[in-house]
Amino acid sequence: MRPRYKDLFNALRDPDPTRADSAFDAILFDRGEAIPDLIECYQQSKKDPLLRFYAIQLLGFTADERAVEAVIAALSDAEPEVRAEACRALEDLRAKEAIPKLQACTRDENSEVRRAAREALEQFHAR
Repeated sequence: MRPRYKDLFNALRDPDPTRADSAFDAILFDRGEAIPDLIECYQQSKKDPLLRFYAIQLLGFTADERAVEAVIAALSDAEPEVRAEACRALEDLRAKEAIPKLQACTRDENSEVRRAAREALEQFHAR
């Protein structure tokens, strides 16, 4: 992981919301360039659900198909908040190849995940 992004990912956890928001905005601004680092952040943050959540959210904002595989993998994350965000991110990415996985998420044990999956699927069908 490149040092710039490693520092920004660490800053996402800053208790000062201004610093955390600034880090988020910096990554968001670089989102296309940051895709490999965001994927690596997600994969290496096994014990940090907040970082996994942010990584998936930011990958969704990339509008880049390189992010799709990692976001689909996040549908199996241990944390329901991350799984729900993955549903929303796949909607943002317009990843129609994820429809079968999203359909499976409508049966998730967590109601937030089920709702996010249904909403994503509705958007795919509305387009």
